[in-house]
Amino acid sequence: MEKNDYITVSQLNRYIKYKIDNDPNLGVVFLKGEISNFKKHSRGHFYFTLKDENSRISAIMFQNNAIKVKFPPTDGMKVLVVGRITVYEASGSYQIIVENMEEDGFGNLYLAFERLKEKLNKEGLFKEEHKKRIPKIPKKIGIITAPTGAAIKDILSTIKRRWPIAETILFPSLVQGELAKNDIVKKIELANTYDIDVLIVGRGGGSIEDLWPFNEECVARAIYNSKVPIISAVGHEIDFTIADFVADKRAPTPTGAAEMAVPNLPDVLNYLEQVTIRLKKALLHKVSIYNEKLTSLENSQVFKNPKRIYEIKEQAFSNLYENLIKSMNLYILNKSTKLEELKKSFVFKNPKVLLIDDIYLYNDLIKKIKNLGKDYLKEKENNYLNLLNKVEVLNPITTIKRGYSITTKNEKAITKLEEVAKGDIIKTRINEGYLESEVKEIYGAKY
Repeated sequence: MEKNDYITVSQLNRYIKYKIDNDPNLGVVFLKGEISNFKKHSRGHFYFTLKDENSRISAIMFQNNAIKVKFPPTDGMKVLVVGRITVYEASGSYQIIVENMEEDGFGNLYLAFERLKEKLNKEGLFKEEHKKRIPKIPKKIGIITAPTGAAIKDILSTIKRRWPIAETILFPSLVQGELAKNDIVKKIELANTYDIDVLIVGRGGGSIEDLWPFNEECVARAIYNSKVPIISAVGHEIDFTIADFVADKRAPTPTGAAEMAVPNLPDVLNYLEQVTIRLKKALLHKVSIYNEKLTSLENSQVFKNPKRIYEIKEQAFSNLYENLIKSMNLYILNKSTKLEELKKSFVFKNPKVLLIDDIYLYNDLIKKIKNLGKDYLKEKENNYLNLLNKVEVLNPITTIKRGYSITTKNEKAITKLEEVAKGDIIKTRINEGYLESEVKEIYGAKY
């Protein structure tokens, strides 16, 4: 084969681009898929990957079409796009130039993210009252991230620059892939057995799939249960994970996490210098005030002649003592005068006079009680006589005395003729005694 038969890579890519650009089946393509690695260029272009469960394709949407999109595209969002397939000659990769894009719901990862976020939020894992305070001046800082890559370099260089006296301990961990979540949990638990003041957990940027270990429930609960305060540093500033919501502090980047974890040495030195200056001024001011007070005391009459203090107190005490004696004598005199007046009074000589009114009252009550007793007895006596007269009227003996009699049979008064028969023995009670007789005949209306 001749040397002229060989073509360049550029010629090959240009030929493939020509073939694809002129294929009518690829001129207008309708695709549906999930957005990943979305980026918006400063000029307004959209760069992203469109994927499904098994494949992916690079996509670009230029500014003149991007401004027509009525929603903010985000990773995990399902979309419907219309575009054309072409080849980017520089890299030899094919891509879709998107001309129109519409929402088609959200991807599975995004839905899983929202479900877990809602669940943990209801349980209270995101509440501020559970957040632990990040120490202002830590001595030891733990770091959980990949041992290689930009994240660990940025964290270590930032800490060394800002606070070089801090000690750092790296707990190397997987931060991507199926095994990463369990490895991160183990390293958080391991870090809690060390004497560290704060723990940075994170990694550099990536797609939603790359960052997914930090959206796992086991990682979120490990962060929540950590006794050591945790700063999350996952991805870039626009990336949010479940770990960010649970952590005690969320940093937009790994570098930002290092800045949150330690103070800035020049700032601290400057602060200490300012405090020292203020302290010196305050001490000098205090010394000046006390010097003025001391000078004033030295020039005072009391300091020059301290006995004057006691002379004033002695005079005040003498006045108080004299007033006290006068008050006591006056009080005793008043009580003595009242006692003499009582001794001379009629009541004191004849104390019975105090009881005269009570005696009169007592005698009066006795008379009233006796009168009430007599009236009560008289009333009861009259009632008794009335009842006795009524009983006397009803007494059968009284009736007999007036000439009547009572006839009985077997000690029972006879009131009807049918109660007796011929031959019965009956008794008749009269005033002077009894008559006993035998019934010979019975007369009456019945017979």
